[in-house]
Amino acid sequence: MIWLILATLVVVFLVGFRIVNSDSRRASQALTKRLNIAPVYVESMISQMGKTAGAEFVSYVLHNSESHLGNAAGVLLIYQTFIVDDADESLAFWHSVLHKARLPTELTHKHVRLALSFLRELEPQADELSIYRQRYNARFTDIAGLLPAANGNVYYIDGVSPKH
Repeated sequence: MIWLILATLVVVFLVGFRIVNSDSRRASQALTKRLNIAPVYVESMISQMGKTAGAEFVSYVLHNSESHLGNAAGVLLIYQTFIVDDADESLAFWHSVLHKARLPTELTHKHVRLALSFLRELEPQADELSIYRQRYNARFTDIAGLLPAANGNVYYIDGVSPKH
């Protein structure tokens, strides 16, 4: 009889746990599948956000639109490279993750505003984050956008490149 009561309590606890955390799991899974990364990166960020901001982030990601996933990926990029590890290898890794997922790799003002909102428990400084955004964007500016054939793999039929 005691075993039946204990088994019932365990089942109720497991079902309740899955119901309570299902939104955060779905949001984490949506972002990790889109970025093709381990769930630990997203889950650790959500846990560091705090209860209220984490719930807001989960709700934001669950809108299931491409723009929300792209913005959430930008917040993850800021969290991983501005707060967790600002090494050059980390910057290059997260830039390549966004690039492979075919998401915008440029950090925008919107990404900064969202990061300030969602990561408010960590108290990032707005001016430092803006400087970081400028530094990141300067480092990863598209070479092909600056000069035609700058990377040497674009050829023009007439042999003359257009002037800027």
